[in-house]
Amino acid sequence: MAIKKVTRKGKAKEAEIEKKDQRWHVRNRITLVFGSNEQEDLDTYIYGKHSIDFKTVKFHQAKSKAIEEILDNCIDEFYRGHVTEVHTFLSDDKKTVTVEDNGIGIPLKKVDPVYTEFRTGSKFKDEDTDKKGFLTRTLGQNGLGAAATCLTSDIFKVRVRHYNSKKEQVFTYTDGALKIKKTRVKPFKGHSGVKVELVLSKEVYKNNVIDEDLLRKRIIDLAYNNPGLAFYFNSEKYHYKKGLFELAQRMDNKTAQNLGDFSYIYETISEKNRKKAKGKIDISISLTLDKDSEERERFIAFVNSTPTFDGGFHQDRFRRLFVNTIKSKLERLAKKEKITLGDNDILTGLTFIFGITMPNPRFESQTKRKLVKDLHLEKALEKFMNSNMDKWIRKNKEYFEVIMERARSRHKFQELKDAAKKGRKQKKQRVEKLLDANERKDRLKCSLFICEGDSAIGGLRSSRNKLLQGGIALKGKPMNVSQASIKDILNNQEFSDIMASIGLTIGEPVDWKKIRFSKIIFLADSDVDGGHINTLLTNFFFTFWPELFVKNAIRLAKAPLFEVVTDKGVEFVETDAQLEKLKKNKSFKIKEIMRNKGLGEMSPEAWNFVMARENYTILKVDGSKAAKQMLEVCFGKDSAPRKELLIDQGLGNISVQRGSVKAKKKKVVKKKVTKKKKTKKKKR
Repeated sequence: MAIKKVTRKGKAKEAEIEKKDQRWHVRNRITLVFGSNEQEDLDTYIYGKHSIDFKTVKFHQAKSKAIEEILDNCIDEFYRGHVTEVHTFLSDDKKTVTVEDNGIGIPLKKVDPVYTEFRTGSKFKDEDTDKKGFLTRTLGQNGLGAAATCLTSDIFKVRVRHYNSKKEQVFTYTDGALKIKKTRVKPFKGHSGVKVELVLSKEVYKNNVIDEDLLRKRIIDLAYNNPGLAFYFNSEKYHYKKGLFELAQRMDNKTAQNLGDFSYIYETISEKNRKKAKGKIDISISLTLDKDSEERERFIAFVNSTPTFDGGFHQDRFRRLFVNTIKSKLERLAKKEKITLGDNDILTGLTFIFGITMPNPRFESQTKRKLVKDLHLEKALEKFMNSNMDKWIRKNKEYFEVIMERARSRHKFQELKDAAKKGRKQKKQRVEKLLDANERKDRLKCSLFICEGDSAIGGLRSSRNKLLQGGIALKGKPMNVSQASIKDILNNQEFSDIMASIGLTIGEPVDWKKIRFSKIIFLADSDVDGGHINTLLTNFFFTFWPELFVKNAIRLAKAPLFEVVTDKGVEFVETDAQLEKLKKNKSFKIKEIMRNKGLGEMSPEAWNFVMARENYTILKVDGSKAAKQMLEVCFGKDSAPRKELLIDQGLGNISVQRGSVKAKKKKVVKKKVTKKKKTKKKKR
């Protein structure tokens, strides 16, 4: 199809074609080389005296990168085996930075092009090898960094002491190298190397003040990444032997762990000359582990000492390998418990300190903030994991329980969320078994009696205050919610009826403005089964609405165990001890003692006595944690603590550390046994 001809009036105005030199280009398009030229927020860390503080700082990418390019040249010389010390000074006005090393320097004839011309350097040959025959590992490969810094500086002074020629010369570049001064060449005494003193251009960077904390951070980072290389910043020395593991220890000495240090050697063939060469990738990974943290994982990652703020292939690949390894170890247990493990269950609270040194790293841009994919690095990471993860897993078995507990909690949270939806629907349904209170305006005055058995409702119906008292019957023992799923609880008709009657929804807190009964009173038989029912109900309400106990909403009504007919009327007795005391009272004569086997056998007078009481026993919780432990012992899936509780009858032998939970429970068990023996007699 032919392109349509455009009809234009008169002569068209053409774009003006200009040619700019590299000085103009870098000064006016600095973001192409050094990144953002605006101050931005960066989530990172700052070094304290003996700590690391994670915070959001004001970060100027371009200024930081301009200084780093000079420091990076020192690191490249260290990789070549020529540098043992790097000294950095920042002036009092925070504008003048001086960086000096003790390397071999550069040939004096090459100084001008290195610092004033792009695409000039010594690190373009990817196939270059070191003394051991391994591919050279460097930071800068583009021939842009040092020249870009010089061309965007008001003052850029270089003193070069060349080791091989034993000669020294000083070059001073001002106003982005518009003006150049050179001293005469002369011999030098002392160490060889390069010394750069610079003041960044205020015109280019808008503000040429250097952030001292961030410069110090960069220098300390370099020291941790290059064990054995001594760094000095304003005369403060930073020199480490264990590398990034020491950084992890500085972050959290108690939980710092060295996941592993690993070297991967591979063979490659040069695309240019088809010669074989060996490559070496060194990987060092340490971590800190905060089991109580709810924060996402952090990565402090470096590639050839450069911080990869935006991550990249190395972080993504390692994260996936780490997560998949943990998931495979817990797969059977998770399947058994019918829960799924999420990445955050595994990674939450972990901080990885990640260092890679490799030949020819490739980044997305000159800022080197993000690493791109490398096949050799991928194999190196896989080998690293195969060599180190099993050992780490053996040492951190307790962390696996933390992971499982997170997954359980997340699973339960989702169940509660789903339950809330279903519960809101159930709450609107009419409860046929409910004997409701008639009060309509102020439902906070109303009390709901949860009774054992349908037969109890008959007595409650005739004796209750119809305006303020309601009732609902249980059929047998209620469900043990500690060993049931949320789905099973929602499908349990009795619990559904109780929740709908009161106005409660699993997964949602109590809404005191909409609740239909402000007091929930358990009324069960005075026997072992009745005690079980009361504790199972307590477990249900405390598991999902502990705030009911804080508001004294959960109460216990004791049915009279004995009805004692005297010549002066009827006495209602709740315990054997009270009965014995009554027998000794000479002020009246006992005609008959009747023992109530259950609520269904109580007389109308006994029901009136129970329902007319102003106060019932309030179930209080002194400590939420202790209460949860007690309920877990009584109702949890692990039966061992319960067996220990029942077998160990010597209360005096129980230590304080084992807690009041067991001691209290033993008393209850003993009491129940006593009652069970006495239930054989109905009358005396």
